[in-house]
Amino acid sequence: MLVGIIVGIVTLVVAAILVTVFFMVRNKRHGTVVHPDKGGPDPVKSVDNVSFSNVGGAHRKGQTAISAKSPATTTGKPSELLRPRFVAIGVLAAAIFGSLGAKLWSMQVLSADKYRSVAAENKYSTIATPAPRGQIYDANGLLLAKNRSTITVLADASVGDDHDVMQRLSTVLGLPYNIVRMRVKDESSGAQGQRIVSADASQRDAAFIAEHSDAFPGVSVQTRTTREYPYVALAAHVLGYTGPVSEEELEDVPANRNIELGDVVGKSGIEAYYDNILSGEHGRRRVIVDSRGQVVEVESETAATRGNDVYLTLDSAVQYVAERALASLIAPDGVIGHGKGCAGAVVALDATDGSIIAMASYPTFDPTKFTGGIAQDVWDLYSTEESYNPLLNRCISGTYPAASTYKAFTSLAGLKYGFADDEREWNCEGSWDGFQTGSWQNCWNTYGHGPISLHDGIVVSCDVVFYEIAREFFLAGTSQGGNISDTALQEEIAQFGFGRKTDVDLLGEEAGRIPTAEWKAQHWEDVPAEADWRGGDLTNLVIGQGDVLITPLQNAVAYGAVATGKIMKPHLLKEVRNTNDETAVVFEPVVVDEPDIDEKNYKIVRDALKEVSLRDATITSVLRGWGVDISEIGAKTGTGEVAGKGDVAWYVCYYPNDNPRYVVSTCIEQGGAGAAVAGPVGAQVLGACVAASRGQLTALDVHPLAGSTGKSDELNVTNEQRTD
Repeated sequence: MLVGIIVGIVTLVVAAILVTVFFMVRNKRHGTVVHPDKGGPDPVKSVDNVSFSNVGGAHRKGQTAISAKSPATTTGKPSELLRPRFVAIGVLAAAIFGSLGAKLWSMQVLSADKYRSVAAENKYSTIATPAPRGQIYDANGLLLAKNRSTITVLADASVGDDHDVMQRLSTVLGLPYNIVRMRVKDESSGAQGQRIVSADASQRDAAFIAEHSDAFPGVSVQTRTTREYPYVALAAHVLGYTGPVSEEELEDVPANRNIELGDVVGKSGIEAYYDNILSGEHGRRRVIVDSRGQVVEVESETAATRGNDVYLTLDSAVQYVAERALASLIAPDGVIGHGKGCAGAVVALDATDGSIIAMASYPTFDPTKFTGGIAQDVWDLYSTEESYNPLLNRCISGTYPAASTYKAFTSLAGLKYGFADDEREWNCEGSWDGFQTGSWQNCWNTYGHGPISLHDGIVVSCDVVFYEIAREFFLAGTSQGGNISDTALQEEIAQFGFGRKTDVDLLGEEAGRIPTAEWKAQHWEDVPAEADWRGGDLTNLVIGQGDVLITPLQNAVAYGAVATGKIMKPHLLKEVRNTNDETAVVFEPVVVDEPDIDEKNYKIVRDALKEVSLRDATITSVLRGWGVDISEIGAKTGTGEVAGKGDVAWYVCYYPNDNPRYVVSTCIEQGGAGAAVAGPVGAQVLGACVAASRGQLTALDVHPLAGSTGKSDELNVTNEQRTD
């Protein structure tokens, strides 16, 4: 269009220049100038013009004076003099109409299809309408995230120019005028998209607007859906929450996902990870718009299609027990600091296929408060130090020292390289300086365990046994003149999935850390004196201390491998069903790896783990209450030390020992001793798994749970002497 205008202007300018030049040349050729002869006879004898007048002012009857005028200064008839001007005007008019004609021909003939298409695009506009999300169920079909029908009041963009209509909406809906105006003027859903004035209007208000439609031009009422979580905070970290799509998310839309302004998308948890499955297909409104872009008529409308339903591997009854156990321990009256620890996590897995039966993290949150956007007061509540970050899923994003739970894996490493066996004994005197540096390292039992085997070293968690194993690895490394890799111990531990993500179907997972000489050099590159790898680094690592970091989920997966010999990929998805309730996708178990471990070495470690829980009266009491055969449990406790904070309590177990099915990993931040604090919680969850499998624990035992209050008091942290 712009090119055509420029061409037309240039044509007119050129035509005007040509006409002007022609007119100048014409005048120069035909203009006459008279030059009378000097001294000669008058060459003009004829009279061109005769004038009759009274002579001398005398009026004599019958007399007429005749006088001859001077020679004429022009030649030709008047029509001859005007002819060049008419020609110039004609040429100019021809140029103008020729240019316009050429442009019309170009537009109507050559570019007819193009302009017809543009005109149609300007006339019609297609607007997307939101689709209801699919619902989320647990493994037994209990509904955990559903859609609630709401009455939504919508306004066309044109309403923003009508003060009276907005004032009426303000009065009827009970909203401040400025809020109504802001929502009507909001273009986040597109220039022609309808604006949401009220997402959850009452039936009375909607009926009034419908009955007085003449007073509310451009306003309509629709039934839409919003997310609702029937059990409130139950499994909140797994389910996640939804919210309006952000500009950043629109810039990075997955290839298989169609997201438009105004859409609601998953922000965390399953809602985010399986957003493309849960989200439906947009409906379409084809509307006719005027020159100002205002909707004047709806030509057609296609209904939106609801998303697919997701069924999880969670057993809500076990999940409920896990979350209740954490809350009762940490904040029995809703205030953190009035119980044990400040936060915690529990993961329960099915060791045979990697399915997650329960995944609980405390403190937790109420996902319904995030539907439609996060209110500032809610965000402030969950963002303070006093609230201990309720939005963090500590099962996958919390990293902690592994403590003595690492000893199962370092035992297997020592057995593989011959630095330990089922007959060898060491002497524990309560402290150890195997490198003869003068820097003594203590066993948790400072009185010493005396002569002790690997089996008993695992059962009572003797540190000296593992210091000796670490010393053998260090001295056998190539940097010390030995013949094995300097990272042989780390490589054996890594076989069980530590130091890398499990790839569970949730966002935000941390990989943890297995420290090495290379990692330490990079970490301390600005402090060279601290960058050297020493024997003490390995003796710290062998008991899960120092710079070791793991997640509760990693520990569950790793102990599942100790129990079965296979590392299973943990997963929350059980199956996907379409809108016809037909199964469309079923998750197939994935064996990630099979650690290169001799079966006889597995047996040595498993036999030792069978005795751990038997030695703690509190744990055995809880397990008996659930009807669990305590002789069939493999377990390990641990107490992780963190500088400046309370100890991290660990309890990891699997059951039954001969045919492993369940694995439970429990971690309590700043909780204290593993057996005393984490043990009873883990035992409750294991008991719930067994009871659920027997039908003794069902959906009838599930009730709504409240989110964290955000309140806390000063922690009563007293790091007692470790016992594991």
